[in-house]
Amino acid sequence: MAARAVIFGCLGTTLSDAERDFFRASEPWGFILFARNIVSPEQVRALTDTLRETVGRDAPVLIDQEGGRVARMRAPHWREWAPALVECDRQPDVTARRKVMHLRSRIIASELRRVGVDVNCAPVLDLAGATTHAVLKNRCYGSDPAEVAKIGRAVAEGLMQGGVLPILKHIPGQGRAPLDSHAALPKVEADAEELRADFAPFRALSDLPMAMTAHVIYPAHDPERPATLSPEVNHFIREVVGFDGLLMTDDLSMHALSGPFGARASAALDAGCDVVLHCNGSMDEMEVVATATPALTGRALARAKAALARRSEPETADLDTMIGEYEALTRSVADA
Repeated sequence: MAARAVIFGCLGTTLSDAERDFFRASEPWGFILFARNIVSPEQVRALTDTLRETVGRDAPVLIDQEGGRVARMRAPHWREWAPALVECDRQPDVTARRKVMHLRSRIIASELRRVGVDVNCAPVLDLAGATTHAVLKNRCYGSDPAEVAKIGRAVAEGLMQGGVLPILKHIPGQGRAPLDSHAALPKVEADAEELRADFAPFRALSDLPMAMTAHVIYPAHDPERPATLSPEVNHFIREVVGFDGLLMTDDLSMHALSGPFGARASAALDAGCDVVLHCNGSMDEMEVVATATPALTGRALARAKAALARRSEPETADLDTMIGEYEALTRSVADA
């Protein structure tokens, strides 16, 4: 059976027999890890190996390891990081911001690869603004579209040099959203011209392999459906933003979406997403999503193959040297 157009999470630090059987039968394209799945480097490595064994192939394993509040792997086994906006704001200019964010992304990639994780849900290209919800704001890199694009490129390159694929998020731009899409459905009341700035960083990085949609309504493009479920917005992402990589949804379990899980999955795929994401590990929900999600075929399959083809072995680099450079940059700012 070909891989199914879905990415699933699991409940714990090891797989139950029921999860092994389900993943073996449902053949998800990939998996995603959360803090509930993580205890130690050895345990995470064993879990990622087991996940791949269930589907009999080198399936991608994703994580949200932005640094700051959104980091699933934490001390004492992994480095702690300042929120991205804090990290960027304390540097004097965009050149320094690019350098420090590149270094930290390269270090993060090294930590991820050691435990078998090869896809990171970053960079965050949303613009920080007056209405940006607090759950997102300090995860952003700034408010200037050109600067955010440059910093986002540095983050993506740091990850890829470390052998980890990046995922652009949240396309086409969630910075103006006044609500947390984990809890409610935001609506961005801005006209098409105003939104051009929000979309610009995604256009600048449209050559990257993967992107994650925003659960946000943009009435200028579709007055009723969030981007994840909107054929109009997905067409805009492809034709105007110019992104032709693998387009995946944000988590189907978020409260921005409503209705049965099978209907959510079907609507996202019908709208033009290539792969759906279901994170919480609920077997009842996953079974419904799997039933509603077909095997990858056609253009979606081609994009999935193209994305994975860009996985590579990490470039040779001395991790201690990179950590030293990063610490020197952050120390020099603190001492100034």
